[in-house]
Amino acid sequence: MIRALFVCGPTAVGKTEYSIRLAEELGGEIISADSMQIYKYMDIGSAKPTPGELSRVPHHLVGFLDPREPFSAAMYQRLAQEAVREVASRGKLPVISGGTGLYINSLVYDMDFSAPAGDPLAREKILAETGGDPQRLWERLRSHDPAAAGRIHANNVKRVLRAVERLESGEDSLADFSSLKAPSKLIEPVMIGLDRDRDELYRRIDTRVDKIFAAGLPAEIERLMEMGLDSSDISMKGIGYKEVIEAVKEGRDPLSAAPLVKLNTRHYAKRQLTWLRRYEDMRWFTLKGEAFNEDVFQRMLGYGREKTQTAE
Repeated sequence: MIRALFVCGPTAVGKTEYSIRLAEELGGEIISADSMQIYKYMDIGSAKPTPGELSRVPHHLVGFLDPREPFSAAMYQRLAQEAVREVASRGKLPVISGGTGLYINSLVYDMDFSAPAGDPLAREKILAETGGDPQRLWERLRSHDPAAAGRIHANNVKRVLRAVERLESGEDSLADFSSLKAPSKLIEPVMIGLDRDRDELYRRIDTRVDKIFAAGLPAEIERLMEMGLDSSDISMKGIGYKEVIEAVKEGRDPLSAAPLVKLNTRHYAKRQLTWLRRYEDMRWFTLKGEAFNEDVFQRMLGYGREKTQTAE
């Protein structure tokens, strides 16, 4: 078993700086668990670490994938597990940093991402009725079984689709899929969760959205659209990208999408926290203010050192 430190939290909570500092102090390398930061050419909207931040410690699975290429949680699991093995083989600590719940699950648990069985025609009909939009598909699941929707991440389109198909074929509710998961055979996780007061987190989200628009998000998306990408591509369904593309298609100023991006990001952060709070072994640390909180970091560091460097 390979011990790995997970640094998890909602968008805009401050994961980047704390993850990098932990990796520096503990002799680690960062493996991203962010479903948008995997892509090339999508630096602004994904809030990707800056070149200076990337240079401080080695990073893996950041900016490696062409957004025109297909990608799945199963592919992420395989690549991330390979990265964990490679980092550990050099005597370094794998530090998994991110907030994409399905990616985190794929490393914490021994998850099987094989294609689900079922009725292909029924799934095609559901996809057509929801326009292939993961959020609309997830909302449809929630209308049938709120508990199942709370357990299944909206980005796990295959699982959401299969769940909707099962429910609409006559099943009353779905079993808690957590009962079907076994601990990873590869990774022994040490889990740190970062949180903030909800109002403060939402202010940080609003500020971040303002900054990414000012930094050139509309121009970034224009370049991506010139590459042939549009809202049908899975990479363009991320928050920030999909709203701006819709505004452009409707002939509106891209800046008019900012309020909706803020709203959708706040909703996403809330879902992330709901997901992450289900990890019973997560040790939570509350951050406050804009400045780096050295006292909280030292407690975080002490916990990480105790759990990852104890002799087996």
